Formats: sequence, C-alpha cells, structure tokens
Amino acid sequence: MPATASAEGKAPVYRRIMVKLSGESLSGPNQFGIHADTIRSIAREIKSVQQLGVEVALVVGGGNIFRGARQQGLDIDRATGDYMGMLATVLNGLAMQDALEKLGCHTRLMSAIEMHQVAEPFIRRRAARHLEKGRVVIFAGGTGNPYFSTDTAAALRAMEIKADVILKATRVDGIYDADPEKVPNAKMIARITYMDVLRKELSVMDSTAISLCMDNKMPIVVFNMNVAGNLKRVVVGDGVGSTVTAA
Repeated sequence: MPATASAEGKAPVYRRIMVKLSGESLSGPNQFGIHADTIRSIAREIKSVQQLGVEVALVVGGGNIFRGARQQGLDIDRATGDYMGMLATVLNGLAMQDALEKLGCHTRLMSAIEMHQVAEPFIRRRAARHLEKGRVVIFAGGTGNPYFSTDTAAALRAMEIKADVILKATRVDGIYDADPEKVPNAKMIARITYMDVLRKELSVMDSTAISLCMDNKMPIVVFNMNVAGNLKRVVVGDGVGSTVTAA
C-alpha cells in the first residue's frame, strides 16, 4: 500500500511495522481477561496507522489469560505451561481480529501451532503477501516452541517479514533506568544501544529477543500505548518513546 500523509501532514517513516502487545495490555483496568473498551481502543489505534498506508503486523502475548510456567500457584512442567500460554495468545489474537474487523480492517490470524478451523498456519511468504494486500496480520502461538517468549516471537517474525521496526507497546512512556511505577525519580532514556539494554538488564524485551534484534540490526521503539494517538506519533517520527539501536 502506498504511504499517505497523516492529518497533521506528516508521512510515515516506516513502511512495515511489527507491533508487540502484551497480553496484560488487553486486560485494561482489570487483573485478567479481555477488557472490551481497551481492545476497541487498541484496534482504533492500529486502524489509524493502517490508513496511512503502513503495513501492520501484530504479535499478542497471553499473560492476561495464562502466564505459562510463571503462573502463580500452579506447579506445572515448563514446556506444558508454555504451550498453554501459546494457546492463550490464540484467544487474544481472535479477540484482536474481531475488534479490527468490526472497524472495517481486513485481517489474517496466523498461528505457529496449526489449528485450521480458527487460524492460518504461519507461512512466511503468505504472511508477506497478506501485508502487501493491506491486511493486518496477527501472529499467534508464539514461535510454536516452549522456552521462547512472545517477545522473541515478535523479533523472529519481524525478521521473517522484513519489518522496518518493532514497536513495543507498554503502559509507560519508554525505557527508564529503573521501574517508573516503583521509583518516582526514575529517568527516561530516549536512545540506548542493544548492548546497554543487556548489560543493565533493563526490562525492554527478554535477552533472547534483544540479542536477535542486535544480530539483525532491527530497531525497537518502546512507547506508551495507553496515550491516544501515540502509535501514529511513533509511525510519523514524532520522537515518542525510547529507541533501541546499534551503537
């Protein structure tokens, strides 16, 4: 799809983006589950970017439903827990697909775990073709393997579809030198290298995902998805959030 200028007169700086949404972001003010108003709001943000001609792919986590081996109070094998978490991402993917299609967006849900009745199997060339046709592609099921997070799935899929950037949607404004929800005077970092993220053990993405992005020079922008219009601001280069790049 050809890129078009936004209402503010700015053209997008990215042609194809990978948006990483945590499962918790779909629960909104609740502790778990899917919050209807929140998922509709996220869908509107995504549509506003797609209308600029940007090709949009999504990876959604499953922590609002099941947190894999980190599920509290449940003594379960790591691999089994991770597979359960992958299935939770499919539930979230279906909900995201429905919200987007209610706004008139054409979508495709692709799963790393085959379940033909609800999602297409992930095929790299098919995913790229869907994006070229202006469809929002939602990747579910993680990587299809235990011991890998949805952060790593987002990094992997971003490489496979040749995305220009990974946009990590969070509930804070960017990357901080400490947890801003716990440390009032935490300082935001506008730009940082992959190595510094790993060295300082900052909570951006897990180390496997960061290393994969570093090896393939995939930039990451961390931004606050709870601020209306922020996704579009990132896409048109308004300097929102924090950027992780090579030195």
